[in-house]
Order: sequence, then structure tokens, then C-alpha cells
Amino acid sequence: MKAAPEAQKRLLDLAELDAALARLAHRRSSLPEIAELDELGGRMAGLGSQIVAAETAVSDLAREQTKAETDVDQVRARADRDQKRLDSGQVSSPRDLENLQHEIASLQRRQGDLEEVVLEIMERREAAEAKVAELTAQRAELETRRDELTAARDAAFSEIDKEAFATGERRKLVAGQIPDDLLALYEKLRGQYGVGAALLQGGRCGGCKLSLNVSDLNRIRSAPHDEVVRCEECRRILVRTAESGL
Repeated sequence: MKAAPEAQKRLLDLAELDAALARLAHRRSSLPEIAELDELGGRMAGLGSQIVAAETAVSDLAREQTKAETDVDQVRARADRDQKRLDSGQVSSPRDLENLQHEIASLQRRQGDLEEVVLEIMERREAAEAKVAELTAQRAELETRRDELTAARDAAFSEIDKEAFATGERRKLVAGQIPDDLLALYEKLRGQYGVGAALLQGGRCGGCKLSLNVSDLNRIRSAPHDEVVRCEECRRILVRTAESGL
């Protein structure tokens, strides 16, 4: 392939711009905010599961408390009825009177036991509600941090994208100054090796960093200035300049 020496040198400018774009892409994908947001997302997901479990526990305890309070009300109502019956003097039989008094005493003990159960459930419910409040507060803190990180990440994205756009525009100008066949070869090699063209400097390939042997240097030295030469080791385009040591 033939190409004017100046067109070949423009490949170095293009390679430099491509390297800058690659650095920007790497910088964009490796922002510390991204990693922290990922870690924060995992923590928030775990916290969300804990909140659901804690809220379920509160709901279960609320139902348990309602049932226990209903039991208390039923026993109290029955004891009140018995007490009114006793106070009315309608029970004349000593045996019936004794049985009624015994039942009232039993119901009072039962009511006391059930009230203790209600208090115990209320304490457990209060602790569960406190747990929900604590976890919810933790989630709110994480959400605030997430919003801060998202804003910082987006600001960094905007800055990097602006720089990448400007670099991409410069790349278009440089690419437009390179013959189509040479540009196509460069793009093909860049896709294969990451770098499509490199400077031959002091007898060394700037792509693979290997020194060329005497035979290859003599071959390149004798090639016409408009000949597009390649590194025998990495197959990248070698651009010759005054620094090439030929």
C-alpha cells in the first residue's frame, strides 16, 4: 500500500486521539461513584428485605394483640355478667352460689393471665416497631447517600462525555485527512490489536515495544517513503519519522 508520508504521520495523531478516547471510556466506566453505588445498591436491597421482615413481624403481632385483647374482653364480659347475677340475689341455692363465686374467681384469674399476655405482646410489638423505625432511618440515610453519589457520577459523566465529544470531533477532522484505504487498514488493525499504528523510534516499534532486527530495519530503510510498512512482530503500521533511527 502506498500513502504520502504526511498522511502516514497523521496516523500517529489519530492513534493519540484514539488512546485519549480509550482513557476517557475507562475513566467513565471506573468512576469510584459507580463502585460505591453498586455496593450501596446491595446494602439497600438487604435492608429492604429486613424492613419487609420487620413490618411483617409488626403486622403479625398486631393481629396477635387484637386476638388477645378480644379474649380479654370476652372473659371480662362473662365475669361482669356473672357478677351482676351474683349481685342481683337471684341465685338462691348455696351450691349454685358457690359455683358462681368460683367461676367469677376463675374468670378473674383468667383475665389477669390474658392481660399479661396482652402486655407481653405489646412489648414485643413495640420492639418490632422500633426495629422498623431504625431500619427505615438507615434506609433513608442510604437513599440520601445514593442521591449524592448519583449526582456526583452524573456530573462526572457530563464532564467526561463533553471531553469525549470534543476529542471525537478532532478525530473526525484528522481521519478526514487520511486516504480511505490507509484509514481502513488502520481501523482494521486497531480492532485487532487496540493500536493500529505506532511510531518507529530508534529502531523500536512503538506498538509492541520490540527492537527490530537488522534485516527488518534494512528492509524498511530501503522502502520508498510512501510505502506503508508494518512491524513483523505485531503487524501494526510503522510510521517513519526523523526519530526512527534509519
